[in-house]
Amino acid sequence: MAYRNYRKKQQNDSAMTIRVVCAIVFVLFSWCWTYYFQRDLLTMAQHVLSHGLTHYNRLAGAVVITVVLLILQNLVHKISRLNKSFYALTFFPSMLFLGMLTNITPDPEGGITHDFPGWLAVILLIVWGGVSYVATKLQELDDDPNPNILSRSMWVNLLIMVFMMMTTAGIANTNAVFHYRMRAERCLLDGDYDGALSAGKESLECDETLVMLRMQALARKDALGEKLFEYKVCGTSKTILPTNDSICPLLLYPAERMYKFIGAIPAHKMEPMHYLKLVQRKDSVPRKVVTDYLLSGYLIDKEIDTFAREVKKYYPMNDSLPKHYSEAMVLYTHLRSKPVTVYHNTVMDEDYDNFRDLRNKYPNKMEQKGKVEEEYFGTYWYYYWYE
Repeated sequence: MAYRNYRKKQQNDSAMTIRVVCAIVFVLFSWCWTYYFQRDLLTMAQHVLSHGLTHYNRLAGAVVITVVLLILQNLVHKISRLNKSFYALTFFPSMLFLGMLTNITPDPEGGITHDFPGWLAVILLIVWGGVSYVATKLQELDDDPNPNILSRSMWVNLLIMVFMMMTTAGIANTNAVFHYRMRAERCLLDGDYDGALSAGKESLECDETLVMLRMQALARKDALGEKLFEYKVCGTSKTILPTNDSICPLLLYPAERMYKFIGAIPAHKMEPMHYLKLVQRKDSVPRKVVTDYLLSGYLIDKEIDTFAREVKKYYPMNDSLPKHYSEAMVLYTHLRSKPVTVYHNTVMDEDYDNFRDLRNKYPNKMEQKGKVEEEYFGTYWYYYWYE
C-alpha cells in the first residue's frame, strides 16, 4: 500500500511539473507574440475596426489575450482529461485562436480581412479532437513516473508545444515588410520619425508603401536629400504619395496628414509628381518640402537630366548641396558630354572615381554588384546602376 501511494504521488508530481512547464512556455510565447512581434498589427486592427475611436494598449492587450487563452486551455483540459505525456495538446485550441487572431491582412478598400479560412480551422479542430481521443487511450499505458524536468513525458510535451507554436506562426501574418509598414505608420502617428525610419532599415526587403512612409519621415526631418538612398528604394515617382491608386491604402497613418504637411489636399486622383507641381505654384506651402519631394521623385525615376535642370533653381551648386543631390550631380557631370550644369566636389569626385574603378575591376555583373553593394550601398550611384 505504501509503495502504491508513493508511486501515485510520483505520478501526480510528474503531471504537475509538466503542467507548470507547459503553462510557462505558453505564457511566454503568447506574451512575446502579442506584446512584441504582433504589437503593430494588433494596433492597426483595433484602429481600423474602431474607425480610429479607440487605441490599442499593448500591455493590456497582451495580458487580456494571454489570460483568456489560458482560461480556454483550462476548459479544454477539464473536458478532454489529457494528462502527462499528452497534456500539451490541451493548448492547441488556444494556439489556433492566437494564430487566427493575428492572421490579419489589408484589403483593397482600406479595411482588413483574414486569409486563413474558417473551414480549415474546423478541420484542424476535428483532427485535433481525433488525436486527443487516441492520446487519452495511450496515456493509460504510459509508464514514466519520473517527476523531473528531464523525463520522457516532459520532452514529448515540449516537442508538442514547439510544433503548435510553429503552427501559430504559420497561420498568423508574419510578412516582414507588412510589419515594417505597420510599425512605420504607428511611429509616424505618434510623431516618432526616427522610429519610423528604423522599421526594417537593416533589411533589403521593402515595398512602395514602406518607401513612401520613409520619405514622409525623412521629409519631416528635412533629410530627404541626405538620407533617402541609405534605405532600400523600390517603385517609381508614381508611388511616393497616396494621390492615386498605385499603392496599398494606409491603415493607421491618415493620408490627410501627409497632404497637410505638404500644403494641400488633392481635389481628385492624380499622379504624385503632377500634384507636387500644382502645389509648388501656391505661395502658402512650404516650398522646400515640395521641392525635395520633386527632386527625390526625379532621382527615383533616374531622370538625372531633369534633376540637373531643376536642382540649380533651388540649391546653390557648391559643397552645401545635400549628399544625394551632390552624388547625382557628380554622376550627371561624368555621364553627359555637354552637361547643362557642371558640378564638382573634390571629395565626391574622388569617391566616384573609386566607385568606377571598383566596377571595372569585376566584369562579371553579379560579382560586380555584390562588391559594389558592400562599399557603396546607401549612395545614389549604387541605386542608379543596380536598383
